Amino acid sequence: MGIVLAILLFGFIVFFHELGHFLLAKKNKIDVDEFAVGMGPALFQKTYKGTRYSIRLLPIGGYCAMGEDEEATDSPNNFNNKSVWARISVIAAGPVFNFILAWIFSVILIFMIGYDQPVIGGVDEGYPAAEVGLQEGDRVVQIGDKNIHIYREISAYLQFHPDEDVVLTYERDGEQHTVTLTPKMDEELGYERIGLASSGNTKANLLTAFQYGTYEVKYWIEVTLDSLRMLVTGQIGVDQLSGPVGIVDVVDETYQQSRSYGAYVVVAQMLYLAILLSANLGVMNLLPLPALDGGRLVFLFVEAVRKKRVPPEKEGYVHFAGIVLLMLLMVVVMYNDIQRVFF
Repeated sequence: MGIVLAILLFGFIVFFHELGHFLLAKKNKIDVDEFAVGMGPALFQKTYKGTRYSIRLLPIGGYCAMGEDEEATDSPNNFNNKSVWARISVIAAGPVFNFILAWIFSVILIFMIGYDQPVIGGVDEGYPAAEVGLQEGDRVVQIGDKNIHIYREISAYLQFHPDEDVVLTYERDGEQHTVTLTPKMDEELGYERIGLASSGNTKANLLTAFQYGTYEVKYWIEVTLDSLRMLVTGQIGVDQLSGPVGIVDVVDETYQQSRSYGAYVVVAQMLYLAILLSANLGVMNLLPLPALDGGRLVFLFVEAVRKKRVPPEKEGYVHFAGIVLLMLLMVVVMYNDIQRVFF
């Protein structure tokens, strides 16, 4: 069941991404050759107003074919005959829809389980937090130059800034105070801590669910960007990346661990993973790499500046090279996933 959930979950996130491209294409009166739900052989297809709508065998996402990689045709509604800003909006819509989906899931999840305010629920003796006088009930408002809105941002900051002193600003009785802490290694847990504990989740109303849903998406976007920064700088290796096999394993393991607590907990856990995956997919697709939406946006912005389109065949070569490199990376990632999961 967990594997089925993983496929459906990831498939829906990819489908929603493609839906963004499709809706903005239609809004800009761009010809869409096909909008498909799923991949592989068609189980059902129907043509309506020039667009073929199809449901395909494999429930792993979908696609929106608009002829963006082809030469412009005589049709005024051809993708490449539209203004550069119309095309930019269509390409950018996919990742933007991933962020919107992550926000919708976040609002639902927070309405279900509440939100984690950055309020200290406990201070461990023998750790820097106790030494500088932090107390239960203090509200953390800033670490370094980063404003803090949810408690997990504190842990994430420590994770992505190892071996650094922490300048922390907190609020007590309406007044703000700033302290500097040097994280201490927790030998039992195997990572550095400053000795703080969360106060737990706070029940949300509709307004706070909207507000903290935004903070939740922002948190996962920043975690993804910080992870990429550590990858580029060599602080983490390619062997720590996860692909489809790893994602399926995580979803399956999460399902197996949570199902004994009932459907409510399973739904909450699946929503949590969906937020992570959707925000992650949005960020990854915006990277300025060939074959990704971000790479296509680079060419479109160059066109906007030059007032002239990059020749399609040259752009095609670049995207093809990007696809080859991404496929090679995917092979490496899948190999690492298989090694981790099965061996």
